[in-house]
Amino acid sequence: MSTLLVIAKAPVAGRVKTRLTPHFTPEQAAELARGALQDTLKAVLEAPAERRVLVLDGRPGSWVPEGIEVLPQCAGGLDARLAAAFSHVDGPALLIGMDTPQVTPSLLAQGLDFSETDAWFGPADDGGFWALGLAESDPALLVGVPMSVAHTGRELRRRLTASGRAVRDLPELCDVDTPADAAQVASAFPATRFATLHGGLSAVTR
Repeated sequence: MSTLLVIAKAPVAGRVKTRLTPHFTPEQAAELARGALQDTLKAVLEAPAERRVLVLDGRPGSWVPEGIEVLPQCAGGLDARLAAAFSHVDGPALLIGMDTPQVTPSLLAQGLDFSETDAWFGPADDGGFWALGLAESDPALLVGVPMSVAHTGRELRRRLTASGRAVRDLPELCDVDTPADAAQVASAFPATRFATLHGGLSAVTR
């Protein structure tokens, strides 16, 4: 059974996208986070997975559409929480976050195709990663990977190849972490809910 995992925080002011402040207020940053998460979950629903799971830090709200299973995140650092997300899986899985509202169903479908590879790695332009696909779940692979640093992605990909897996790369995407990231993604992908929200909020904050 193929699974799409989305690891995310509930879009609560002061708890998400804090690096978007002070350019945006905490409430506006939470709005943008909600928009990004809704765009992400829409793509997940349209992708060819048999199971779709939101691994959530916080309480789910009306922004979770039907067809998405919600499980709580465990305690601990991000490496432990990502590892725990894979522990819910039996079979091939692709894990993504909530920071890439530009993700498409076709990209997700690519990352779920393990016919010619054991793993998929989706690099982010900040040195991290936006996607990790494994033909066979291995939570231990993520434990101890340094998170939120410039070499996070490089270390994870090194671990993948060192484990003997055949690894293929997905296209590099921009993670939305900073106001500049948000402007870049909103400009490049104007059809997203995220871009619409960003345009309205940017007009207000000028």
